[in-house]
Amino acid sequence: MLKIENLHAEIEDKGILKGINLEVKAGEIHAIMGPNGSGKSTLASVIAGNETYAVSEGTITLDDEDLLDLSPDERAHKGVFMSFQYPIEIPGVSTTNFIKTAINENRKANGLEDLPAKEMLKMIREKSELLEMDRKFLSRSLNEGFSGGEKKRNEIFQMAMLEPKLAILDETDSGLDIDALKIVANGVNKLRNKDNAVIIITHYQRLLDHIVPDFVHVLYDGKIVKSGGKELAHELEEKGYDWIKELA
Repeated sequence: MLKIENLHAEIEDKGILKGINLEVKAGEIHAIMGPNGSGKSTLASVIAGNETYAVSEGTITLDDEDLLDLSPDERAHKGVFMSFQYPIEIPGVSTTNFIKTAINENRKANGLEDLPAKEMLKMIREKSELLEMDRKFLSRSLNEGFSGGEKKRNEIFQMAMLEPKLAILDETDSGLDIDALKIVANGVNKLRNKDNAVIIITHYQRLLDHIVPDFVHVLYDGKIVKSGGKELAHELEEKGYDWIKELA
């Protein structure tokens, strides 16, 4: 599904990603861990098409299609979804209207008509129940006045509605208490299927107790220096990140 080869990216002539190689197949969950400043969020942003970063070398393909030539909107229409560490607030735009617009723009880009209102409402009801969301939140302005946990749950709701091929969760566990963490993780687990894939970016192993990854990758100084199974996350929890400097 997703294939990254020798990816180099920079910002203001400062190299951040220094040769990333990563393959994510359909049905898999990959966790990317590493200390602050290692390039985790940069990698997520580059995959999603954030134009702040310049790709100087390498390729990113999704289902053998080059993503680097596509805008962020076009990547989203191809099935790339990214949840943000700090979701933005959009006063005056309800969560329901935001998600309706996003879904219908995706459908339009793929040659489909708008989803009928009845089907949209049915889908909203089913997905909000899946994530144990109070539907009152859906009539409020997007993320305005939401707690950290509510914002993150709302982003997983958007993921549930959009049904992306590739979901990138950038520190979704940040600011969540244990109950909110379990609800968000449960939603991600229920949305997982053989046709989609998830990349989880996190500092901590605790999220991976609830969303068990197939692979864990350690990013350090812009490179993946070690990969392994879920046990690698436990090793990082026990030892911290200092020891990975020897692998760089």
